[in-house]
Amino acid sequence: MFKRMLSAFGVGGPSVDTVLDSPHASPGQVVTGQVRIQGGSADAEIGQVVLSLVTRVEVERGDHEYGGVSEFLRVVVQQGVRVGAGQLVAIPFQLPIPWETPITAVGGGQLPGMTVGVRTELVIAGAPDKGDLDPVLVHPLPSQDAVLTAFGQLGFSFRSADVEAGRLHGVPQELGFYQEIEFFPPAQFAGAVQQVELTFVANPHELFVILEADKRGGMFSSGGDAFGHFRVSHQESEGTDWASAINGWLSQVAQRGGGAMHGYGHDQYGQHGHHGGHHRSGPGMGTVVAAGAAGLVGGMVVGEMMDDAFEDFGDFGGE
Repeated sequence: MFKRMLSAFGVGGPSVDTVLDSPHASPGQVVTGQVRIQGGSADAEIGQVVLSLVTRVEVERGDHEYGGVSEFLRVVVQQGVRVGAGQLVAIPFQLPIPWETPITAVGGGQLPGMTVGVRTELVIAGAPDKGDLDPVLVHPLPSQDAVLTAFGQLGFSFRSADVEAGRLHGVPQELGFYQEIEFFPPAQFAGAVQQVELTFVANPHELFVILEADKRGGMFSSGGDAFGHFRVSHQESEGTDWASAINGWLSQVAQRGGGAMHGYGHDQYGQHGHHGGHHRSGPGMGTVVAAGAAGLVGGMVVGEMMDDAFEDFGDFGGE
C-alpha cells in the first residue's frame, strides 16, 4: 500500500503514500486527499510535509527547445510531524488548482502529451526528500469546453499539445507559461492554413481565448502567423456561438494576409462594432496578441535532469 520508504531514515524507517480523494479536477477547484505516513521500527520526526503541482514545460533558447519541469503551486500542509514506531499518521490536505492550470483531459480521455501531477516532498533534518507524483486529470471548465466543442463541430482534428514557457502580450497571467493545443484545420481551410493553435488563460471572472493560425505561403502570398483574441466572461462563453466566431476568424485569415483577427467581448467596443456598422455587442477588431519573450519559469529543471525529476510521468497515461 505504501509506495515509498523514506531513505533518510534507513532500513526500517517510515514510509509515505499520498492518496487523492479523486484524480479529477478543473481549474479553480480544490483537490483533496491525505498524506499517509506509516511509522517504521523507530520513532521519526519529519520537519515539513509539502505538496506541489508540477507539469512539463517547453523552453525555447535560440533555435533550440528544451523540456523541463515547472512547479507552479507549493503548499506546506503540515510542519513538525512526529511519527511513532508502527503508527499511521494521516494528514488531510486541500490543494487549490490554479485557474491557469493546463488542461490534461478532454472528452473523458487523457490529452496526449499533457501531464499535471501532485508531488509529495518531505523535509527531514532540513533536507528535502522529493517523492512520488500522483496524476491529476484536469478537465476543461464549461466555458473552455464550449470552445473545444466548436473545434470539433467545425471539423478540426487534434494534432498535439504542450506547455510553453513565457507570457502572452496583453493577457494577464499569473503563471509563467501557457498551454498550446494544436489542431489541423478543417478541409476547406487546409490550402491556406497549416495549423491552428488554441490557448486558454482563465481567471475567476473571465476567459481569454487566443488563436494562432500558421498560414501557408503561396506563389503570390507569404506565410506567417495570424492571431485571434477573444475575451469573455465564463457565462458569456457558454452562450457564445463559438463555431461561427472561429469560422469567421479563420475565413478572414484565409482571405487576407497576416495579422487579421477578431476580438470578442463587451469591454472592447461596447455596443459599436467595427465591422461595417453592426450595432450589437459581438465580434470586432481587437489588438494583435503575440507570444512574449519566453523566460525561465520558477522552479524549472531544464535538459537532461528532466529524466530523473519526472520519471514517474511516463506512467501517467496508464493510470
